[in-house]
Amino acid sequence: MKNRKAITKEEALDYHRFPRCGKIEVVPTKACYTQRDLSLAYTPGVAQPCLEIEANPELVYEYTSKGNLVAVVSNGTAVLGLGDIGAAAGKPVMEGKGVLFKRFADVDVFDIELNTKNPDDVIKACELMEPTFGGINLEDIKAPDCFYIEETLKERLNIPVFHDDQHGTAIIAVAALINALEIVGKKIEEVVIVVNGAGAAGIAIGKLMLLIGAKLENIYMCDTKGIIYRGRTEGMNKYKEEFALVTEKRTLEEAMDGADIFLGLSQKDAVSKAMVKAMARNPIIMAMANPDPEITPEEVAEVRGDAIMATGRSDYANQVNNVLGFPFIFRGALDVRAKAINEEMKLAAVHALAQLARQEVPESVCKAYGVDRIEFGPEYIIPKPFDPRVLTWVAPAVAKAAIDTGVAQKTIPNFDKYKDYLESRLSFAKEFTRQIISVARQKPKRLVLPEGKHEKVLRAAQKMVEEGIAKPILLGEEDVIREMAERHNIDISECEIINPAISPTRDKYAKILHEMRQRKGMTLDEAQRRLVRISDYYAAMMVYCGDADCLLNGYSRNYPDAIKPLLEIMPMQEGYTSPSGAYFMVFKDRIVLCADTTVNIDPDAEVLAQIAMQSADTCAKFEIEPKVAMISFTNFGSVKLPRTTKIVEAIKKVKDKYPKLIIDGDMQADTALYRPIAEEAFPFSDIKGDASVLVFPNLEAGNSAYKLLWRLGGGIAIGPILQGFQSSVHVLQRGSDVNEIVNLGAIAVVDAIEKAKQKHK
Repeated sequence: MKNRKAITKEEALDYHRFPRCGKIEVVPTKACYTQRDLSLAYTPGVAQPCLEIEANPELVYEYTSKGNLVAVVSNGTAVLGLGDIGAAAGKPVMEGKGVLFKRFADVDVFDIELNTKNPDDVIKACELMEPTFGGINLEDIKAPDCFYIEETLKERLNIPVFHDDQHGTAIIAVAALINALEIVGKKIEEVVIVVNGAGAAGIAIGKLMLLIGAKLENIYMCDTKGIIYRGRTEGMNKYKEEFALVTEKRTLEEAMDGADIFLGLSQKDAVSKAMVKAMARNPIIMAMANPDPEITPEEVAEVRGDAIMATGRSDYANQVNNVLGFPFIFRGALDVRAKAINEEMKLAAVHALAQLARQEVPESVCKAYGVDRIEFGPEYIIPKPFDPRVLTWVAPAVAKAAIDTGVAQKTIPNFDKYKDYLESRLSFAKEFTRQIISVARQKPKRLVLPEGKHEKVLRAAQKMVEEGIAKPILLGEEDVIREMAERHNIDISECEIINPAISPTRDKYAKILHEMRQRKGMTLDEAQRRLVRISDYYAAMMVYCGDADCLLNGYSRNYPDAIKPLLEIMPMQEGYTSPSGAYFMVFKDRIVLCADTTVNIDPDAEVLAQIAMQSADTCAKFEIEPKVAMISFTNFGSVKLPRTTKIVEAIKKVKDKYPKLIIDGDMQADTALYRPIAEEAFPFSDIKGDASVLVFPNLEAGNSAYKLLWRLGGGIAIGPILQGFQSSVHVLQRGSDVNEIVNLGAIAVVDAIEKAKQKHK
């Protein structure tokens, strides 16, 4: 069951110490490069928002980061499984919480460690900090102090307060429990439940289970003294008293006899194999003690073959991980300026997580966990922490519940657009691709996929149909394609399947192909052979003859082999003699198109000019203003060599044809992209560090640059986009994943839409 090596002490310490101490930093969101920037960021410009907020305090959400800022507050009295280690020793955990907030939901965090064990001090500190924060996440505070602190703050503050150790754990555990019950065919109102650990998380889980239908008389709440029963006085408090039962049972072992469910929030080895063996049929065991569970999955497997098992650890299946909850709950609450996080919002998160686990798991998630497939079942009852869909399922559910229950101060008029917005917060690339998909949906085109026998291509086709992007046409033997789809549970019912070997159009295509290529040595027999044996030729002929609108190939072939049929068959756009390849490089605050990255090895001035014009056209298709920088190792003729003078010649050719197009060079990459250098050193240039197209002098430079931007620069590469053909035909990078195929499919459809418009002008 284990799937990774244990983390060593040295590895953990080095992670926190190098290359700089700690895990978080403060990063400005506005430029501060010039004197004017400084004047806007601080005095005198900062006075204006101050005065506006003084006049209307609600404007603090418009002019500051308050609306996206959460305080993670702790006094270090109950840190993980380490106990009362103090505020300073708990700081690495609070910083870690900040990392998770930011990584998974783009919520900013200041961690606040308070050197006090007095709960009233914690309450007072939070009250005083309310103007700073949009929400407060209480963390690692011992019970019962945590209950008192949260209850008091919820009464006094008008921002959401959430104790993650209670409610985060409860939300994830109950979502997993709902799915486990579904799998074993039991009902929540009928099962007998044992909760071992009557602290913050145990009490919260108990309360949440009652909200989904569990019966109080069926819940055995246990602590270190045994079962909490009516009349017990030792180790009791008012929160435990709510779960006191009238029962003759006294020990955990007695409670486990015949129980359907065990929920552990206690300590290592609290449960024995004999206890597990005594449980009812198909038991559900969630041993969530950290770092070591109450009983391991291996030990359970020795005595039960019918158990569903979950732990708090990432190296076992079904990890109950709080990161599935708090970032997304706060994201939804902050986005509607909720005054509180109420029970309805928690339940909305529970049901969203439970439902998400029943959906097909994306390839990217499977990759992250080193497996080919993840399916709903005994070893997958809760979504994986690195599933990006958690954000777009949980945050909207929480936000909607806040609106419906009246604690929201803002509304969300369109939840579909809100989901796109959420994706864009984590990745500008997501926003960009969603925009492309949105355009493609308006007029989906017939997209031929010649590699129809491959699983990922079929999954991409299914997704394109579901998204309404395209009408896929799959090439290959129909029985092979359908068997592949059935074996992998892929729905291709809306896809057309064509077998080139028996297609009635094969002879027509062969005749046309022969006429095209007969003076290149291609016989009619050879044309027929290629159409049958190399599906790329058949696909290209479909587009050429108008039987498909666009084409996407290259998944299983090297790029030169995949592009060859297109070069032989597809005509170029008027004025062009060579195609080119480009990638959109998407960063958090800008998009840049890099060309040529795939086709022309050492273009001359004429081809460079074509690449520039093709790239400008591509940008315009996707509503990006083209500002073309012709890249070199020189700036504006500082060195005159044939490799730089060809750039100047190329610019002249472009200007002669398109005098209004913004294009300049030769220039170095930082001149093209960095405003201070461009404005100070080269004020005469029309490009002020804001280039949207980078045209490189040769393929070596272009291919290397986009890969460096991708791997080291943090950019996300979308492409490759094939430019210059009359028709929309594109070649994937070999082995692309499903999302890459879908994204390039959407680009192909948008390209086809735009080319159809140009044709009819």
